[in-house]
Amino acid sequence: MLRPQDNQIRERKNLNGMWQFRLDSDGTGRSDGWYSGALPEAESMAVPASFNDLSTDAATRDFVGDIWYQNDVKIPRGWQHDRVVLHFESATHRATVWVDDVEVVSHEGGYLPFEADITGHVTPGQTARVTVCVNNTLSFQSIPPGVIEETPAGRKQIYWHDFFNYAGIHRSVWLHTTPRAHLEDVTVTTAVEGGTGIVTCDVSSLGAEGLTVRAIIRDADRHVVAEAQGHSATLSIADVILWKPLASYLYDLEVQLVDGEDVVDSYHQKIGVRTVEIDGARFLINGEPFYFTGFGMHEDHITIGKQHDNASMIRDFELLDWIGANSLRTSHYPYSEDVMDYCDEKGIVVIDETPAVGMNMALGGGIFGGQGYETFSPETINDDTQAVHADVIRDLIARDKNHPSVVMWSIANEPESDSEGAEKYFGPLFEVAREADPTRPVGFVNVMLSPHGKCRVSQFADVLMLNRYWGWYVATGDLVAAQAMARAELTAWAGDGKPIIMTEYGADTYPGEHQLPAQPWSEEYQNAYLDANHEVFDEIDAVVGEQMWNFADFMTTAGIMRVGGNKKGAFTRDRQPKMAAHHLRRRWSK
Repeated sequence: MLRPQDNQIRERKNLNGMWQFRLDSDGTGRSDGWYSGALPEAESMAVPASFNDLSTDAATRDFVGDIWYQNDVKIPRGWQHDRVVLHFESATHRATVWVDDVEVVSHEGGYLPFEADITGHVTPGQTARVTVCVNNTLSFQSIPPGVIEETPAGRKQIYWHDFFNYAGIHRSVWLHTTPRAHLEDVTVTTAVEGGTGIVTCDVSSLGAEGLTVRAIIRDADRHVVAEAQGHSATLSIADVILWKPLASYLYDLEVQLVDGEDVVDSYHQKIGVRTVEIDGARFLINGEPFYFTGFGMHEDHITIGKQHDNASMIRDFELLDWIGANSLRTSHYPYSEDVMDYCDEKGIVVIDETPAVGMNMALGGGIFGGQGYETFSPETINDDTQAVHADVIRDLIARDKNHPSVVMWSIANEPESDSEGAEKYFGPLFEVAREADPTRPVGFVNVMLSPHGKCRVSQFADVLMLNRYWGWYVATGDLVAAQAMARAELTAWAGDGKPIIMTEYGADTYPGEHQLPAQPWSEEYQNAYLDANHEVFDEIDAVVGEQMWNFADFMTTAGIMRVGGNKKGAFTRDRQPKMAAHHLRRRWSK
């Protein structure tokens, strides 16, 4: 699907604001037909936002089940000849949508867009009632997984990912138009031959029999630099300016449906011309070795949770620039499309990750509870889960395939990967990713419980992404032993001949805690920990990147392991620097 946009043909209307809201504590909303009239006993709720932290009530914050939203929407009078589409950028973790009394779409997956053609259900110039039932329950067949357990206090959601399970309508909601004959999708790939940029543009359309597709590329000064026709067109840009890390250059690709000289539909797509290759243990962008510096991050902010907010995004990117970062990983789910656009604009390199996190009972069960489950089995993560996971991979790639900032897909974070079940589960998923996008490398993030020689999934990966906490979860406080562990394992992984990116390494640090000699949880220890790890990274040629965990402190489920959330940030949750931020700035700004 194409994201809503305003141009000379298409129009969009933002539906963000105050919606009616109700938690369905008894689970009766569907059977009682809450969508068929004004939402009963409703209160106001901000959209977009996570609902959890907006209340002072613990039961609301931790609610699991159906979450209802409703809004009366005026359909613009001028849209009477257009196709009208209702578009959600995300709803966590699944949603069903009604327009008046008619169900128009149901979607599984919390961080990717979905939409419905509602032309036949609305009348331009009149008001339509939009009702959304969001559900945040996790099961072994959802991505990420979880389980509902009965406790003396009632039903409790158990999950094994180390961040809070915020829920709701987290991103923008739109009404938008297309013509009845319209463009449905655009896929862009790029190559470079000498000083010429080669852009391949594949277009799908609907109801466009007898119409012609025309592709036009304009440079930053709005000059036409290439033009071609056809649903599959190749365009050449002479003296191309490449998209480069921290030196972005974007062209405007306009795809048109034309009837003679009449433009029936139009869509604008920002594109960057660049290449990505793996050459032995080197990661190449535009034929040059690239070293990743940056962070795993989270969409996590005080009060609003996972709501996307442009002002907060700008602050985060200003901090990335200040500290000298050139990359990020969308840990552990797809981020807002606004963030992806901003990465394109700023030249920030992205490892784009699915929400497949917490698929490891040995790890998560020990930390977060819910022990005793087997990760891969007919009763837990199974073939049905794999089918959902495959759909999520396809949907992520379909959404983000045209972003030059995206250089690699990560199909999971820290899953169990040392078992036969893991090998059978993940092998086909790598093929799903490569079939959906043969132009980018594919990997997954390996956990410490599956070290070199035991991991059965790394064989499928183009790049080795490792999360390691030498000196924190193992050899705590003993950085001499930690270095020995790091050196031994990284040397072993380097023998596989693939690039290695350290996608997580870090130490929980309470801001303002100071100790000499340095002890765990102090800011001095966080700096010493970083130095110890960096010294080893610099010794191993196959290590092509370091993304510290984490950019900023973030909220997690409550527990003795997490006092007010995860404190491994270089910045506090309100985006102020710890000593480690200055330490990283000195290293990354060299």
